[in-house]
Amino acid sequence: MRQTYFFLGLVVAVSAASVDSCPGYTVGEIVQSRSSLTADLSLAGDACNVYGSDVSNLKLLVEYQTDSRLHVKIYDAEEQVYQIPASVLETPSGQHGSSSSASDLTFSYTTNPFSFAVQRRSNQDVLFNATGLVFESQYVRLRTSLPQNPNIYGLGEDSDSFRRETNDYTRTLWNRGAAFLPQHQSLYSSHPIYIEMRDGQAHGVFLSNSNGMDIKINQTELEGQYLEYNIIGGVLDFYFLSGPEPADVARQYAGVVGTPVEQSYWTYGFHQCKYGYEDVMMVAEVVYNYSQANIPLETMWTDIDYMDLRRTWTLDPERFPLHKMQELVTYLHDHQQQYIIMVDPPISLNDSASYDAGKEKDLYIKWANGTDFVGTMWPGPISYVDFFHPSSSDFWSGQIASFFSDESGVGVDGMWIDMNEPANFCQYPCANPIQAAINGNLPPPPPALRTSWDPLPGFPADFQPQSASKRGVKQDTGNMTGLTGRNFANPPYSISTGDGTLNAGSAWPELRVYGDYVLYDTHNLYASQMIAQSRQGLLDRRPNERPFIITRSSFAGDGAKTGKWTGDNASIWAHYLLSIVQHMEFASIFQIPMIGTDVCGFNDNTTETLCARWAMLGAWYPFYRNHADISANFQEFYRWPLVTIAARKAIATRFQLLDYFYTAFHQQTVDGSPTTIIPLFFQYPNDPNTLNINYQFFYGPSILVSPVTEESPSPTATETDSQSVTLYLPQDTFYDFWTGEKVIGTGSQITLDNITYTDIPVHVRGGSILPLRVDANQANTTAQLRTHDFELLIAPDANGKATGSLYLDDGISVNPSSYSEIEFSYDNGHLTVSGTFGFHTELQFVGAKVMGGNSIKGSNGYSPYTQLNKGLNEGWEARVNT
Repeated sequence: MRQTYFFLGLVVAVSAASVDSCPGYTVGEIVQSRSSLTADLSLAGDACNVYGSDVSNLKLLVEYQTDSRLHVKIYDAEEQVYQIPASVLETPSGQHGSSSSASDLTFSYTTNPFSFAVQRRSNQDVLFNATGLVFESQYVRLRTSLPQNPNIYGLGEDSDSFRRETNDYTRTLWNRGAAFLPQHQSLYSSHPIYIEMRDGQAHGVFLSNSNGMDIKINQTELEGQYLEYNIIGGVLDFYFLSGPEPADVARQYAGVVGTPVEQSYWTYGFHQCKYGYEDVMMVAEVVYNYSQANIPLETMWTDIDYMDLRRTWTLDPERFPLHKMQELVTYLHDHQQQYIIMVDPPISLNDSASYDAGKEKDLYIKWANGTDFVGTMWPGPISYVDFFHPSSSDFWSGQIASFFSDESGVGVDGMWIDMNEPANFCQYPCANPIQAAINGNLPPPPPALRTSWDPLPGFPADFQPQSASKRGVKQDTGNMTGLTGRNFANPPYSISTGDGTLNAGSAWPELRVYGDYVLYDTHNLYASQMIAQSRQGLLDRRPNERPFIITRSSFAGDGAKTGKWTGDNASIWAHYLLSIVQHMEFASIFQIPMIGTDVCGFNDNTTETLCARWAMLGAWYPFYRNHADISANFQEFYRWPLVTIAARKAIATRFQLLDYFYTAFHQQTVDGSPTTIIPLFFQYPNDPNTLNINYQFFYGPSILVSPVTEESPSPTATETDSQSVTLYLPQDTFYDFWTGEKVIGTGSQITLDNITYTDIPVHVRGGSILPLRVDANQANTTAQLRTHDFELLIAPDANGKATGSLYLDDGISVNPSSYSEIEFSYDNGHLTVSGTFGFHTELQFVGAKVMGGNSIKGSNGYSPYTQLNKGLNEGWEARVNT
């Protein structure tokens, strides 16, 4: 294998040298207006045809869309080359009220060979210096020079460092199921957006291209520091975002791909799942055990175990019979809890009801000759729903309406979609997928059915199975669907997916979807289409409720419809740490803030200490779920005394702060402001020390979370570093969340010792007011929590001032009929509450406490507690004791 890779490396090196000798393009006719520029580009010499055929004639489009957004697009003159369909991702185009003279960004170019530069008007800093354009049928290259050792973030999903490596680094985008989250390889999602920090200012670059690509960041003595796009198709469709604050870039990116979707209040509760719950009774046992352990469980999940022979849209008649599933759902709903199960995209050939319905409407992905593609997945031979087909929406919505019917089906409260890269277990070329399944390419069947169970108080007496006895259209000019004559299976330029090929573990790139597109171009969008149609199906089923979807695979803009979890991680310390980076990327850069990681790890066996640490950390994820693989030991929080204590404390704290975070999340849905999981450099862009901080983050705009970052070997460990944390505090005023004591940040690191397995360092940023639910530890569900009053936690800044906000609505409606947006202002003892008060409630602000004083109750760090007993339906003022 090493010799093979070395040989491939030689081939790439030779090809790269040939690419460097390509002639580039020269600028022809130019048309310019106050807000745009167009130009013809033609080959400046003989075609090099290194990785395909050079496209002779191109078009350049430059649009000053807003004062902070510049659109630059390079595409083929005939418009045959594939472009992302507007039906999947509709990015802005045309004039949007700016001009070349008013924009924060300026565009300049040279004519022969063509190159261009994007500069910041205020300081003439060149943000993007594009050279070396190669535009071929199966390869597009463009390079930009960078400052030495640049501070670049984004270009994920990945398991690499938060700040991108700058020497000989390749970031590959090709959606791919990759268990254990290997480093330096493509994973489940593709988000071709990066943020760069320079001297306290941020800018962003988004490439709207869904083809597979290698993005190389390197520095050499000859070429200097650079970033280079190497794409196996499509066009160059750039959006340059001027910032200058990182938060500005986030908002500007949301202006291109859409703001995140609002989530229901209950989705922020604690969720539990495991692949390997062998029957509905075991699921019920887990629910019961959480209740007995006094650990609040909001939502119970079931993996593919519920399916009959792992076929989508079926129930195992013995392990998960319909009437027992309905009893489980009824029990959960009666106890103000929710239920969610997994759905996979393929349809089994052995499920005549679903398969025939899709076949009748011709809804499956096809070969070029028009026959349906058959692959292999969990149930054996399958075909994939073509979510690009206009009739697939009705089909998918119908499946959702029928199978998840509140009256006659399983009345779930959300949808978990998996394997949507889309995954395929049959190795290429897979001439006989049915035989491949028979030959054992599938995971083992479910475990043998149990024959008896202990009764569970509160569940119906008959809550057990009754028996254990059984178990082509021709392409036209200008349709932007892709050039003919391409080698889809083995493109001349091979991106570094980690598998060495585009067809490993997935549906083949040469397959066709509706509209005369091929998966070679649309592979990274398959999940996006499934997400969109799943959301519509849930809306059709419950039109007034916010659909809750968690996906494995995603692309740019999917946060406008879905949440995500980070896939099949492992129960290892490195993935505990990696989860922090992943949350910052998805929430603040990729605009998918409903993001979560399998707490305690999915693959392998966790330990009591790791799970305790992770239970504490997971409470600061937007999506908080414990999930394990079928081959892993059971890891529910109640299985270890230490983890039980940690989980109770973590969930009680999460509940206490839930409305603070609900308000922060709502703000991101309004304008894309990064207000959920926030990197330190977003909050302190002028502090260069924050640029390399990977494992601290802000939970909402006001709470700094600094988890323990050194592994603890055992609960009785005596090593100092195993129960201590070294964290960075910028120059600012902070308060210890647990004690209320003031801590002055000096822009240096501090070390905290004696951080037990049920502790996590948390600081409140000075200048903040947090609305807290009182007696949050007495609520078992978020529905109960919503009946609890509020108190205000005031953390004054250095001048004795603080502000905060609270958003209230019914917590579930797509378009709430009423809502309140309440603003808090504190100035040296004087508290003012104002805002809009449309959401009527009988709840009150019962009191306020100021951090940094001395409490009359004897605990350090708080001023005397001030009784308020003020309503939430109007503004008021009060004097707060200090």
